[in-house]
Amino acid sequence: MVVGDPTALDALLTDVSKTYPNGETAVTGLTLGIRRGEFFSLLGPSGCGKSTTLRMLAGLERPTTGTVAIAGKDMTRVPPNQRPTNLIFQKLALFPHLTVAENIAFGPKIRRMSRAEVRTVVSDMLDLVELAGYADRKPAQLSGGQQQRVAIARALANQPTVLLLDEPLGALDLRLRVQMQRALKKIQHESGTTFVFVTHDQTEAFTISDRIALMSGGRLEQVGRPDELYNRPATEFAATFLGDTNIVRGEVSDSTLRSGGFTCRTAGPGTAMSLRPEAIAMRHQLTSPFDNHFSARVTDLTFQGASVRFHVAVVDAGPELVVQLPAKEAGGIAPGDRVEIGWQADAAVMLGSGK
Repeated sequence: MVVGDPTALDALLTDVSKTYPNGETAVTGLTLGIRRGEFFSLLGPSGCGKSTTLRMLAGLERPTTGTVAIAGKDMTRVPPNQRPTNLIFQKLALFPHLTVAENIAFGPKIRRMSRAEVRTVVSDMLDLVELAGYADRKPAQLSGGQQQRVAIARALANQPTVLLLDEPLGALDLRLRVQMQRALKKIQHESGTTFVFVTHDQTEAFTISDRIALMSGGRLEQVGRPDELYNRPATEFAATFLGDTNIVRGEVSDSTLRSGGFTCRTAGPGTAMSLRPEAIAMRHQLTSPFDNHFSARVTDLTFQGASVRFHVAVVDAGPELVVQLPAKEAGGIAPGDRVEIGWQADAAVMLGSGK
């Protein structure tokens, strides 16, 4: 995997694997570069190796094979307290007996900064996380989101090269979680610090990340910008994990996919087609031309507020597909209706092999 110019990377894992004494392998052959000043997310289902990867960056786990470099220096065997990183867990571990300001000042004091320097750092961090009026409060007097901000300020006060965050928003309710996603992105942008964020939530990763590493079974599936991963998934796992999609398997020749009695035009070779539900047009009668145009019958629908999700069966032994329409375009279409569906060949992504 191409990781880019090593001099422009704040973190670089090279051919890293982790096998535990019981024989369980958590990460296999991972090579990954994280660019300076970016918000980078490790995304994947539970048990895919993302937290283990983060812990190897932090020094809490030592790789079985491979190397870990931070800011261009080999850190593979360097203990956690000697690495230019800070790690924030879901459990924030703020000091309950200290004020907000004292929590933030803890690291700078340990580093023997002068009182004036500590006051400046605390003031700057409080401004950064928008808690300037909360310096004298104790953690128990703060909301969950405010406690998150204090934890981030405390970590950034140590001026880490890389800030590591292991699902820190998982315990928050949905509304607060969305607010904190925006706050995290703003704090990262304004601080200029490289953030590495672990999450299993696709929407969260799309919202906050500059780039995402999608993992499965201890391996990298794909790395790229959120739009790249969604619009051009490299594997069947990537296509299905990152949002809803229709997978049609078959054989392709002459830009035509054949699956049983069903055929459609494609934009290239492959053994499976990934077609997003929103890429399919549907009406009782389509008036625009499409590379692929079929009659279908609506078997089910689900109202989702701004959109409506339909299940449709293509007539004449075709597959059942999911179609998503804006609610304002879905009026009048009901289960049992005969409809026409269509999509352009390049709206679908052809996958080389299913994983």
